[in-house]
Amino acid sequence: MSAQPANSAPVPQRHPLLVLLDLGRRARAARSVEELNFLMVNDSHALGAYRQAALWLADRGVESLSGVVEPEANAPYAQWLDLACRALAESLQEAAAVGPRRLPEALAGQWSQWLPPYGLWLPFAGGGLLFAADAPWNEEAVALFKEWGDTWHYARSRQQTTASAWSWRRLGHAIKTALAPDPARPWWRQRRALIAALVVLALLCPVRLSVLAPGELVPANPAFIRAPLDGVIAQFQVQPNEQVKAGQALFNFDEAPIATRMEIATQGLAAAQAEYRQYVQQALSDSKSKTQLASLGGKIEEKQAEADFARAQFQRSRVVAPQAGIALFDAPSEWIGKPVQTGERIMRIAAPGDVEVEAWLPIGDAIPLADEAEVSLYLASAPLSAVQARLRYVAHDAVPRPDGSYAYRVRARLAAHSDLRVGLKGTAKLSGPWVPLAYWMLRRPLAVIRQHVGL
Repeated sequence: MSAQPANSAPVPQRHPLLVLLDLGRRARAARSVEELNFLMVNDSHALGAYRQAALWLADRGVESLSGVVEPEANAPYAQWLDLACRALAESLQEAAAVGPRRLPEALAGQWSQWLPPYGLWLPFAGGGLLFAADAPWNEEAVALFKEWGDTWHYARSRQQTTASAWSWRRLGHAIKTALAPDPARPWWRQRRALIAALVVLALLCPVRLSVLAPGELVPANPAFIRAPLDGVIAQFQVQPNEQVKAGQALFNFDEAPIATRMEIATQGLAAAQAEYRQYVQQALSDSKSKTQLASLGGKIEEKQAEADFARAQFQRSRVVAPQAGIALFDAPSEWIGKPVQTGERIMRIAAPGDVEVEAWLPIGDAIPLADEAEVSLYLASAPLSAVQARLRYVAHDAVPRPDGSYAYRVRARLAAHSDLRVGLKGTAKLSGPWVPLAYWMLRRPLAVIRQHVGL
């Protein structure tokens, strides 16, 4: 007798129940919902032959397809399958073999285009599974797939619950275990008593009460240059941020109208003086002319005052620097030709190095600040180093800000000489008194509650 070749021996097939047990074990060992979805639509083929499988969720549509890593939601097949599964979910509540007749006419006509003729529908809460095969489904296959679907759905529900709430559950269990009483120890040595004592000590730990406010570097004692008269600026003799000396010309007004008014006043004074001299000569022979001399003298004084005022206006039209420093103002082109009024601020003259911190403290952050309190300015241009300063004063009244809010003006002198330029902006940290950590944490919530509830 000749020996039978080894490769001709028939491959033994596993019993369906063994396959079901193996699939259940793999479902319990799955580490993610995605792994479970892939296991259902692809590896279920070991339990029974089918050509296509789909996992459908009521809130997300087609979630997984056999042989596809990620289904395309906008594909015609996925859109038709979503409508078909939705129709099956509305009409079938139990596992059953399905076909085109289970669908509306608009969907049934496309069944043969997308799926084999014989389908198996396995519904579950929130979705369903659709298997399509070329051969009819017998009762044994339906029962096996139904049992496998229940096992898979249970594993998937546990996986979702664990993924969403495992941390809270573990945290609660850890807290409960830590606070569980130990009968063998007295109360002052219980773990819960020690934890409570540590929490109370932490809440009573002193911390520095501080607030943050927008701040910038400004001149400490600048000389404000304001318009000495109503007029139009004609020319600037200096540029922004230019070093100037005391008495140096800064800018001048348009002198044409001022010179005209001065000339008119001078001519008026000369006319009044000529008229006065004429009446003086007439008074020698005419007694009536003597009565006009007093009024003419007053008129001369009036014209003299007008001429002096016009001459002073002409002199003030050329503005000079009252002290040495740096000229701080906008671009000259923004001022030339612009009419200004008396007292309107045009520029500032700041001495080099005469810089301090200006911050705007919001009303809700107005904490008690002692004299010479610490102020740290974190400039936007240098966030790694802070400019140290000491509080000089806090304004008593809050003033409106450009953004519509109200804030208190805060000024602080620099702790050391600095060559930083004026205008740098950042965030100022104002340090207040030492307070317990509990007050530091609850200060703002308590203030809001008091304002809205009144407790």
